[in-house]
Amino acid sequence: MAAFPTARGRAGSGAVRALASVAVLVVLATGCRNDAAPAWGYPELGATLGSLSRALEKGCPEAAPASCADDLDRLGVLAERAFAEVLDHRLLDAAYVEAKSEVDRARELRLAAAAQARSHRDPHHLPFGRAVAAERLAYRHLLAALERVRTAPPPGDGTAPV
Repeated sequence: MAAFPTARGRAGSGAVRALASVAVLVVLATGCRNDAAPAWGYPELGATLGSLSRALEKGCPEAAPASCADDLDRLGVLAERAFAEVLDHRLLDAAYVEAKSEVDRARELRLAAAAQARSHRDPHHLPFGRAVAAERLAYRHLLAALERVRTAPPPGDGTAPV
């Protein structure tokens, strides 16, 4: 009796083959994506941007530009951490590079103005205050550029083959 399968036996083996084929297709369709890709939205970068944003908002409680210089230096440390994460995830774009350059130029101007203020022995030296305000504005632009880079969808749907 085993040599002549019944109709019921043939239908059962066909269903098993069909189910196996569907399972293979599902594995092939979902198993070839890049599962090692970072979570979309880059949570580490998001945390660093949150710290940068809070430090920028909280910084400079006093009116004297000299007191803001230390806060701006701390912002620089957070911006460098964000830059390292951007490089790790290969998220560079032209707007971010321009914003980073703007921060670097503003920092150079602030340092020059701080030296000038020290030479005049005037902690409220007007060019120094303007340079501090310009650097804070540059950090705001950098923060906005970083947020755009972080929230931009990855090329494709993030599941490109490795």
